[in-house]
Amino acid sequence: MKPPGMTGKGWRMQLVEPRPGRPIPIRLTPLIDVVFILLVFFMLTSRLLPVSFLELGNTHPGRSFLTDHPIPELTVIPDGNVLWRSQPRTLQVLVIELTSAGISEVSLSTRPETGLKHFTRTLGRLNNAGIKTHWKRTTQETP
Repeated sequence: MKPPGMTGKGWRMQLVEPRPGRPIPIRLTPLIDVVFILLVFFMLTSRLLPVSFLELGNTHPGRSFLTDHPIPELTVIPDGNVLWRSQPRTLQVLVIELTSAGISEVSLSTRPETGLKHFTRTLGRLNNAGIKTHWKRTTQETP
């Protein structure tokens, strides 16, 4: 008597059972469970807000808390320069003038046609110089 899985003159052992002739159905319930568990895992481990986000909704009085002087108002114009005391200045010159005057807090606004690129560049440069910057909305569309 031949042991199961032996064929022909020599004997070879069959290590894997032969596949059935009909296709095996894929059960979706375990797959849905795994996807749900992964979804919950990634939702719990991810952050909902960026680590360093830009807060634009800051209200402030018109006077500085430190010196009780009026906060200087700066306006970013479409060419990327900044108006201060009704005169346009480049960003580099403006930062030098503000730091030499001892100003550590400003209010920043934009003209409607000013691009976001110029606003963020100005805001970043002022923050890097240690000047606390408040953003002031100037359009009627965004209260």
